[in-house]
Amino acid sequence: MAVPNMMDLVAWLREHLAEADPDLCRSMLETFAEQLMAAEAQAACGAGYGERTPARVNSRNGYRERAWDTRVGTIDLAIPKLRSGSYFPDWLLEPRRRGAGADRGGRAVLRRGCVHASGR
Repeated sequence: MAVPNMMDLVAWLREHLAEADPDLCRSMLETFAEQLMAAEAQAACGAGYGERTPARVNSRNGYRERAWDTRVGTIDLAIPKLRSGSYFPDWLLEPRRRGAGADRGGRAVLRRGCVHASGR
């Protein structure tokens, strides 16, 4: 199942580079993390946001805000909520709750995104 592109990322990047935004890294990480959470929520629901299909097993029910402390500063994320059950990205859990040797911060997000992008 192909994930629809919700925004033109090249245009977004050009706009931020042209403005010489000092918060470019934070903004890019926030956008990437929210796109990753949207893809994970879509997989958990069995259908895209607003999509009607017989394969749907759940649906979204808004968002909850969470501050995420990273090396580039604090990022305010909108974490998708589900009607049945719960969704919380495991890469946002604190290291002590994930177990020994777990990655911290954006590295886990980037690694997870690369796995999703490659289709594994």
